Formats: sequence, C-alpha cells, structure tokens
Amino acid sequence: MAMHLCVCTFVLAAATLCQSPTMQDPTKPSSDDPFLWLEDVQGEAALDWVRARNADSQRALTGSDTFRELQARILSILDSTARIPYVQKRGAHYYNLWQDAQNPRGLWRRTSLDEYRKDAPQWETVLDLDALGRQEGENWVWKGSQWLLPDRTRCLLSLSRGGADAVVVREFDVVEKRFVDADEGGFVLPESKCSVGWRDRDTLFVATDFGPEQPGGSMTTSGYPRVVKLWRRGTPLAKATTVAEGVADDVFVYGYRDQTEGFERDFVHRAMTFYTNRLSLLKDGALVPIDKPDSANASVFREWILIELRDDWTLGEQTYTAGSLLAARFDDYLAGGRSLDVLFEPEERTSLAGFEFTRNHLLLNVLDNVKNRIYVLTHADGELGWKREELPGLPQFGTIGASAVDEEQGDDYWLTITDYTTPTSLWLGTIGAGPATKLKSLPAFFDATDLVVEQKHARSKDGTLVPYFLVHQQNIEANGTNPTLLYGYGGFEISLTPAYSATVGSCWLSKGGVYAVANIRGGGEFGPRWHQAALKQHRNKAYEDFAAVAEDLIAQRITSPRHLGIQGGSNGGLLMGNMTVMYPDLFRAVVCQVPLLDMLRYHKLLAGASWMGEYGDPEQPVEAEWLRRYSPYHNVQKDAHYPTVLFTTSTRDDRVHPGHARKMMARMQEQGHDVLYYENIEGGHGGAADNKQLAFLSALAYAFLWKTLP
Repeated sequence: MAMHLCVCTFVLAAATLCQSPTMQDPTKPSSDDPFLWLEDVQGEAALDWVRARNADSQRALTGSDTFRELQARILSILDSTARIPYVQKRGAHYYNLWQDAQNPRGLWRRTSLDEYRKDAPQWETVLDLDALGRQEGENWVWKGSQWLLPDRTRCLLSLSRGGADAVVVREFDVVEKRFVDADEGGFVLPESKCSVGWRDRDTLFVATDFGPEQPGGSMTTSGYPRVVKLWRRGTPLAKATTVAEGVADDVFVYGYRDQTEGFERDFVHRAMTFYTNRLSLLKDGALVPIDKPDSANASVFREWILIELRDDWTLGEQTYTAGSLLAARFDDYLAGGRSLDVLFEPEERTSLAGFEFTRNHLLLNVLDNVKNRIYVLTHADGELGWKREELPGLPQFGTIGASAVDEEQGDDYWLTITDYTTPTSLWLGTIGAGPATKLKSLPAFFDATDLVVEQKHARSKDGTLVPYFLVHQQNIEANGTNPTLLYGYGGFEISLTPAYSATVGSCWLSKGGVYAVANIRGGGEFGPRWHQAALKQHRNKAYEDFAAVAEDLIAQRITSPRHLGIQGGSNGGLLMGNMTVMYPDLFRAVVCQVPLLDMLRYHKLLAGASWMGEYGDPEQPVEAEWLRRYSPYHNVQKDAHYPTVLFTTSTRDDRVHPGHARKMMARMQEQGHDVLYYENIEGGHGGAADNKQLAFLSALAYAFLWKTLP
C-alpha cells in the first residue's frame, strides 16, 4: 500500500534480550517449574546445557552420509545463482538483496529495468553487508529499508545483530552509497524493537525504547513501543516531541506519513490487541479518530479509505459481512459520510488474501478454496461504481502474488506464480495491456515429472471438512508404508497455500517421501470465521483438524503411524507440541521448530503478551484453565509413549523465547522420552542468519526424519 511505513518487528528491547523475567539459581530448582533457570537466555549454566544437547544431536544426526548429502544439496539450492533476484523499484533503480556462498550476509545492489530483463543482469553494489560486518566487528543481518519519498535519495536501513528482531536503524545516502553518521546530522537509532518512518527529509516518526526517562515507560507489556515521537534532524533523541501514546497493556503504537504526492497525511496506529486497533489522522498536532470497528483494519491510498472487516458491521439498515473489503472517499468518510462500496464479500469457500493499489487501479487477491484469483478493480464515476475484471492469463491452480511495481508512478505490476511442482516464476505486466510477461523463473531443482498434487478433505471431530494438499509419486502404493511428512500451522489468520520448495522436493519428495499440508482452522484460508473458530478456548479445533488429516492419510493407507512425521514452527511448534502429547499414537516423528510450549508463562516471555488475543490470558483463572489444557509443557507425562521429537530454536530468537523449547526438552529428557534438541546461536525467529546455518538446520530435520520414519 502507499503507507510507506517500515515497522521493525516488535519484541523486547535489546537491553532485555539477555535477561529472563524471572531468574533462578539452577542449583535451587523451583517446585513449580524445576527448569525455570533455562529461561536465562545467556546464562552460563543454561548455555552449557544447550551445548551438551547440541552435541548429542550432532552425534546422532550429522555423522551419516545422508546428512552430508542433504546439507550439501540444500546449500547448493540456497546459494544457487539461478534463484530469482526479487527487486524493489525506487526511482529509476531496481534494488535487490543477494545472498550466496561468497556473500552470506548479502549484497544490497541495484540495476535498471532493461538490465533486469536480461538473463544475467549487470548489478551495481550499493552496500556489502559482509564487508560492513568485518569493518565494524558486527554480525549484521539485513532487516529492510525505509525510503524517503519522493526524492528517493535517502533511506533508513535496519540492521540486526545475528538475525534478532531488535535492530539498529541508520540513515543511508543511496547516491553517495554511504551511511550518514550522527556527527554529520544523520539519523542513527540505537538497537531496539522499533517503528521508524520519514515524515520529511529532516523529521522522523519514531516509536522505540526511549529509556527510563520516559514518564510511564516507553514500552508495552508485550515489549513493543507505546510512545510515538517526532525526531528532528540535528537534535538528540531525548529531545524528540511526543505526538501520541498508548497504554502499557496495548500491543504497540506507531506513527507514519503517507508520502503520496498531493495526498500527504500523518497517521497514528494503535494496536490494543493483535486483532483490534484504532487509526487516527494526526492533524495540526491533534489526533482525529477514524470511525471504524476496532476489529477492522483501515488503510488509506490517495482519495480512498479501505476497511477490511473481521466481524459483521451494521450501519443503519445495512450489515456488512465479516471478511468483506469496503471502500469510501477518505475526505467524505472523515466528514461523516458513510457511502461504502463493497469491493469484496466472502462466500463459503472464499476469503480475501490481499489487495494493493497501482496508480489507477486496485489489485484484489482472492483465495478460492485455497487457490488464488487476481482481479482488477477500477473506479468509474457515476452509478457504475467499481468495475471488476479477472486478471488475464493466470493459472487455475497455485499461489499467485500480485503487487504494484510503483503505485505512485503507474499501473505496472509484479506477479509471482508457484505451486508444489512448478518452479516459481516472476512476471511483469501493465493493467489494461494484456497478459503479463514472464521475466524470471527458478530452474527445476528436482524432477517433478511423476509427482501428483491432490487437494483432499478430512472430516474433523465436529464434522467440519478440513482441506489439505497431498503431493506424492504417481505410482504410490496404498500399503501404509510410505514415509509421509505432514506440515501445519493453524493460527494468526495465516493461510498455507501451494508453493514450490526446492528443499522439500529434493530432500523429501525425490527420495520417495509423501508431503501433505493441512489447512486447519486458526489459519486464514476461509477468512475470519476460519481463524476465529480456533481462538482461545476453541484451540482444540485446530488440533482436532490436524489429527483428522493424519487419520485420513492413515485410513487411505497412504501411510501409517509408524511412517508418519509432522513438522511446524512458532505457532506451528505449539501445534507440534500438542499433537505430541494429545495424539501420540498417530505419529512416529515430530520436528518442532522455534515453538511456544509453556502456555502458562508465554505472556511473560519476550513478545508473548501480544498474543493473548490469540491464546488467552494466563492471569485470568478461567482462561488459565483452558490454557493449561493446551500447554504441552504441562501435559507431558512420564508413563506415556510419545513419538520421537526434534526440537530446534535459536538463542537470538527475541520473539518466541528459546526457553519454551529448552524446558520442554529438559522435562521430556528427564522423563526418559526419545528427544533431540538443537539451538542455533544466531538466527532470530527464522532460526538461521545465513544460508549455511539454514542448510545445516534443514539437513538436521530431514536427516532426523529419514532416520526415524522408513
């Protein structure tokens, strides 16, 4: 959208990364939680424990030819020069961050469109992150750029130490290709979880940790900024002027300017929970609230305001359905007018996957039974309203992403097209000029000639039909012995759609494995109702759905519990933990990555408090009761027989605390269960900071699966 906003992913400020909310002497175990000391992220006792577990896993998994072959194959894919160099247009240049064996942290580089169209474009290096890290003695990881518009000569670069969400923000001159240091008036923001954006060349909106001098504190209980300030060039950050504040129990607050020429406006966004927010126009120093349901998202582009509904909304005699997208003229709406156009209204198996403006049109991305459809909406004055046409020349199956090349300059758009067996391709088109043209494509990293993709449905415990995708060799025998990997997530409105994974293809499918992806409730596949069906006390619906898919695979004799493995990360790691303790007889192997597992303390660990809208509040007795039921850490039993589990996490994950995985591993190991553990020192919530680390972690998981399932 046109809100040129760079919101650094929020978690706790870097100053707290090496601290636990409650430290414990490991020699004095707590009767309530004997492994609480493992929450001390950088404590020597905890790190010694991590090193010992890592060594165990390396001995068990990395000594085989299988591991070495998998690691080499994955690294060759990640470092391949045949990958698509995705770009961001800024002015006349197209910018790309490129990582490979010679540039593990990346080259930030640029080219022209004419060059980019070529098979082997010539690139101009703007910033070498590896060289910068060596020069400054830092392990910098790229976290994005925030551009000053419309002149496009300056940007703010976000750099993370080791891949954490906490970043250092530094002003960069893209003409001279150098940082603008603080001593020459440049903007430099200390390491923190932050939101920062240009208001004009000499002023920034900043929401960050302003330190103990800020009255009432500057961070929420979720560890995100709650205070927005204007910071003027040449003045210390401590002198920045407050323009808006949230409260401590909010998730976060940030400010930004819509820099669209002729429509410049300032806004403050306050998120009370993960799913409720308020948007205000900042005008003449005062906040003007924009009237909408708290559960709805609002965005502004040029003369339009768009409102995306999570719940039904009744205005007068008109009720707008949850999941709908509405549009109105911004100035009329702000003045009290409520003439709303319905741009999208969901049906039983459709949902809004996204939308983005070009200069004169709106690209509408619709998920239809977990397959994307792209429509072009064009406003016509008078009674015609918005005209809607499907974008021509697109496949009927797969995942399609559509975005504007430069929403202020024209109607060019990018398309990415992918599915499980077709290499991802990048296309460039212009609305109204016929089908888009393919610019780039991945090579076929694995032989998909004999692979079949099916969409199937399992019936969950309450009768709900749950879709899932199944990828397998054409001549598969239904004998119950096929090694099968089932992947899931089921949370935060996130949809799992078909995508080409060279790693899955090369390391699993090509070796005879079966791959399945479950579209369980909690995700966004069918809009708000699908997500909300598994919120809070209804979390069991996601777990019942996943179990139903597993049972369907077994009933069809695609596989059997002896040969069925499962994988998921983050909220998907919580899913893995609950499947382990709730349905142990369905699976043989579990890959549980960067997980939440202690659901009675998750709100006290890093960004956990921000997810109470998803899971519930452990401080409330009624909510703590259901959270205990869905807390794997509190439900693992010594006398149970569980599948073999591999836990992976990162010391530098400052979003989901590594203590979750550490404590679960320690408890299961103490009880004598078959478990392995590996914690990468770098990587943040993604688990890895560069391709080499990612190849190691991925190979570890596949070596574990191939050792356990056949």
